[in-house]
Order: sequence, then structure tokens, then C-alpha cells
Amino acid sequence: MISEMVSVPADHVTLGGDLVVPDGARAVVLCAHGISDTRHGARSRAMAAELNGAGFATLALDLLSEREDRDDVLTAAGEQRFDVYRLGRRTVAGVDWLNIQPGVRSLPLVLLGAGSEAAAVLEAAAELPDLVLTAVTWGGRPDLATEALRRVRVPVLLIAGDRDPQAQKLTEDAAQHLGAPHAVQVVPGATHHFDEPEVVNRAVAMTVRWCDERLDAGRESP
Repeated sequence: MISEMVSVPADHVTLGGDLVVPDGARAVVLCAHGISDTRHGARSRAMAAELNGAGFATLALDLLSEREDRDDVLTAAGEQRFDVYRLGRRTVAGVDWLNIQPGVRSLPLVLLGAGSEAAAVLEAAAELPDLVLTAVTWGGRPDLATEALRRVRVPVLLIAGDRDPQAQKLTEDAAQHLGAPHAVQVVPGATHHFDEPEVVNRAVAMTVRWCDERLDAGRESP
């Protein structure tokens, strides 16, 4: 197994990340994180650990630099957090970095984002149809990727919590704009931030099942 802290250059800043590659990994998941839940948060760590246990490599990547993270906490509007285009570019930078890493560059790639980063991974998926196997969002605001939704060509799984009706509606609204194959699934007991331990387990199980189906479909294609 490979497990290391990494630095990813993007937009003239350096982003922090944690790369974990279990033996025999069958795909790599870029887990995009932001100010609401950095890669050091409890949900982020649980998400990565569950995915690693299921045989997926993970790059847990903070889309804001440490300085930007501190500055954004001080702004009422959260300007960095909701700059979807910038966060999308930085997700693309994470993909570019993965594509030159010997241990993972040959693995199928999954993009996963929660919160504001849900829109960021959809932006990146729209830009990289030939590199991304699938994109997955957990709650958040996928609807913020307004223009990108129509351009996404890879399969998308949108996961919402049944105890967050507003986010569930926004997720369903976003799905209506997707031209690519997609599904909306609801996690029982999940609130806005998917903070509950059992919720993380359920959301990861949905994610793994979806990704395995995409991997199987790819193997069956001529």
C-alpha cells in the first residue's frame, strides 16, 4: 500500500492532498474537499478509509490552499468556496497530477465531491470526458454547475440525504439538466453535511456499487 501526503500545483498555489493506493486498487477516486470539510475532517477521513477498504485508491485533495482557507473563513460570502469555475479548474489540476503518478495513472478515474465541491467535480467532468469514468456527488449544490451540467458526457451519480429536503430538490433539479446517463439516490438518515457515521457508510456503499457497475460496463465494451 502507498500512503503519503502530496502537494498539487494549481492556479499559482499549492494544494494539499493525501494519496492512498491499496494493493490491487481497481480505480482511483479524486475526493474534492473545500472549506466546509477539508481532507482532515472526520467525514473526509471516513470516506477515504471506506473507499480504500473497498479496493479504491484515493486522492483526498483540498481545493483551497491553506491561506485561502483561512481568508475565506473570514469573509461572510465565502467567496473562494463558491467560485465554482476556479474549484473546477483545480479539480482538473488534480486529475493532471494523477495522470503523471506511476502508481495510479493507468487506473480508471472517479471524481467525487460533496458540498460546494459537488459542482466543482461536475465542471471537471465536463472538461475531461475522455479521462473520467464517472462523477459522484454527495448532497451539496450540484445545481451550481449550471452550464457544465449540459456538457457532462460521463455517467453521474447524485446522492442526496432524506433529511435535507432543500438539497434533495436542488439535486433533482440538477439531474434534469444532465444529458449523460445518471441516477439520483437518497441516503436514509442523511442531513446536509452527511456527518453521521452510518450515513458515510451508506453513501460509500452506493458509490462503490455505482463505480463497480461502470467498471463492469467498461470491461464488457468491445
